[in-house]
Amino acid sequence: MTTIGFIYPDHAAEDDYPLAEQLLGGSEAAEGDIRLPVAHIYGTDLHAVPELLDLGSASRLADGAGLLAKHTPDAVVWACTSGSFVYGWDGARDQADRLATAAGVPASSTSFAFVHAAQALEVKRVAVAASYPDDVARLFVEFLAAGGVEVLSMSSADIDTAAEVGKLSPEAVVDLAVSHDHPDADALLVPDTAMRTLGEITDIEAKLGKPVLTANQVTIWEGLRLTGTTRMVRSLGALFRAGR
Repeated sequence: MTTIGFIYPDHAAEDDYPLAEQLLGGSEAAEGDIRLPVAHIYGTDLHAVPELLDLGSASRLADGAGLLAKHTPDAVVWACTSGSFVYGWDGARDQADRLATAAGVPASSTSFAFVHAAQALEVKRVAVAASYPDDVARLFVEFLAAGGVEVLSMSSADIDTAAEVGKLSPEAVVDLAVSHDHPDADALLVPDTAMRTLGEITDIEAKLGKPVLTANQVTIWEGLRLTGTTRMVRSLGALFRAGR
């Protein structure tokens, strides 16, 4: 059995993780049990730089690693995009390294998951459909650039809190994504783990005709990558259809 632990901030769209666990262990997946336990840490859910820096601090993530210890995870992922890219590339690397030390297993974050997923799909140019305020969304663009991913267009829905994002209807999620693509982009990125997206990826990809990378999707994939595990799950988008 492979166990991947996720540290998730507050509450919003964490039900994407038991859904993924079901899909990864169901009829679409290869043999072998996968468990995706989620531990919650609490701070603010405001999409603002000072609050995000506090949310992703070493002490908070160490607390999350402690909560996951009872599950004996093989890897741990900080399931928060803004709470990792807000530190910049080097700061986010240090954050992941500290988390790995605290957890005693390989660790990463959603921000690095986006870059690694883009590399896996050989995606170079992207559009970003962000729910964040503009100043926060621009930090994600800078992070992607540091990882060699060019952003052709970036939209910011200017939603202040994760709780508000978590209340978006499936139709609103699809509309936000589809309406903010760029015709020359190799893929569309939707970077907020507070947004429920796993059930909408197939619809969005069908409408756009290109890969779609969403925060909870790439976070789960990153955990699998850290453990050397691959799964082909057609309903989780191009990233999982190739069994990478």
